[in-house]
Amino acid sequence: EFFKKIEKLFDERSKMVTKTQTFDWAMGELLAYGTLLKEGHPVRLSGEDVKRGTFSHRHAVLTLVDSEEEYTPLDTLGAEAKFTIYNSLLSEYGVLGFEYGYALANPNALTIWEAQFGDFFNGAQIIVDQYIASAETKWQRGNGLVMLLPHGYEGQGPEHSSARIERFMELCADNNIQVANCTTPANFFHILRRQLHREFRKPLIVFTPK
Repeated sequence: EFFKKIEKLFDERSKMVTKTQTFDWAMGELLAYGTLLKEGHPVRLSGEDVKRGTFSHRHAVLTLVDSEEEYTPLDTLGAEAKFTIYNSLLSEYGVLGFEYGYALANPNALTIWEAQFGDFFNGAQIIVDQYIASAETKWQRGNGLVMLLPHGYEGQGPEHSSARIERFMELCADNNIQVANCTTPANFFHILRRQLHREFRKPLIVFTPK
């Protein structure tokens, strides 16, 4: 038995597939993961509260009403590739550094780190500057790590109002990184899949709605 809110959410998702044929942001994201898994690509996602989704949109892992047992729908696809998702510690520097290394060692896996609020990446600014933005030029090492940064332009005050898009635009040089602000769920679906379907690897920073 699942919580009523979860049951309602999944009923709406079922209608997206069977009736409306109109997918929201979370469905675009989950469909990207599911199709990559079916194609044999592992998908790894970490960050603060990513199982539920920081703003309660993802719900990639469900908890039963009367126990701590968890259910992960993406694990039921019958795919050989593994879907792993971890709620991480509040240590952006350590976690983003680890995920960068994981993506480097596993170029055929989709590796994603999501900030709880977009501007929280400032706790890992060293990783962004020294590795994500410049490693290809310095060491000729490509990396396909994805950073999901909620942009906060819906307005929640100065503390959480920006993922600092301007910082990443200033870091762009000689095709070193990809910076995106997707306008539709379809854009998001395709840009995530493109990370693994290209013959090369580039870091991807996506500014996401909350």
